[in-house]
Amino acid sequence: MKGGYSSKANQLRALLAGDQIVRAMGAHNGLTARLAERAGFEAIWASGLEISASHALPDQSLLSMTQFLDAAESMDAATRLPIIADCDTGFGGPLNVAHTVRSYERRGIAAICIEDKTFPKINSLAAAAQELIPLVDFAEKIASGKRAQQTEDFALIARTEALVAGEDVDEALKRAVAYCEAGADAIVVQSKSQQPKEILEFAARWPRKDVPLSAVPTTYGSIHEDELHAAGFGVVIYANQGLRGAIRGISATLAMLARSGRVRAVEDQIVPMSEVFELQGMTAKFDTRA
Repeated sequence: MKGGYSSKANQLRALLAGDQIVRAMGAHNGLTARLAERAGFEAIWASGLEISASHALPDQSLLSMTQFLDAAESMDAATRLPIIADCDTGFGGPLNVAHTVRSYERRGIAAICIEDKTFPKINSLAAAAQELIPLVDFAEKIASGKRAQQTEDFALIARTEALVAGEDVDEALKRAVAYCEAGADAIVVQSKSQQPKEILEFAARWPRKDVPLSAVPTTYGSIHEDELHAAGFGVVIYANQGLRGAIRGISATLAMLARSGRVRAVEDQIVPMSEVFELQGMTAKFDTRA
């Protein structure tokens, strides 16, 4: 096993067991992971959406496990923070999930998260029908993954998309409890409601207080992370805000440069080369005479 592997996984376990909310920032490469660490987040969410978007591809199960894994490893190498890798539906059935667990664990990733939708999945926020696989089938995926892991520290997180698929809170709770019984170390409950009502109801009725809950407040963005923590959530995942901010910033800079035809026109809008060198860990200083 790779050096540092246990410490990162153990670090995440300690965070999940703590009394402070864990803020996982979405990232898609080593640089965005390093920026998230610099901003003060506690963990990195190796976002399937962001990784897919970085290839200019839809978030629809088009990339291979190896491509997702390589991206997660680059983030792990660039930061001291533990990585929670978004692995969509687990890249297949129970045997695929077992292979995924072994592969990510061997590379030093602290945790993976898989969701209970059919393959190929489509992003939860897309205006399209979302289909769930049967509860027992997904529970077997979880059980298979847990049997495959080699150490106690590595975490397998189950994500239920029941609310996204139009099911009620009762169904979401039933699925999440079954996934815990199959061995899931934490639960992500996803919703695309504009209000946090159903998420808060889920947390209020959650019977497994020993299993941490995670929220992804992309659509119900008015709620504060402290409110989520008070409601019973141990983790908040900011799954795509970094990517969206980068797209806006890059687009504005490129448009200004294209209009002006002069680098000086954008210099006040971009970081100096010295900051790029710092983020890269360059030992040489930027030559200001250049």
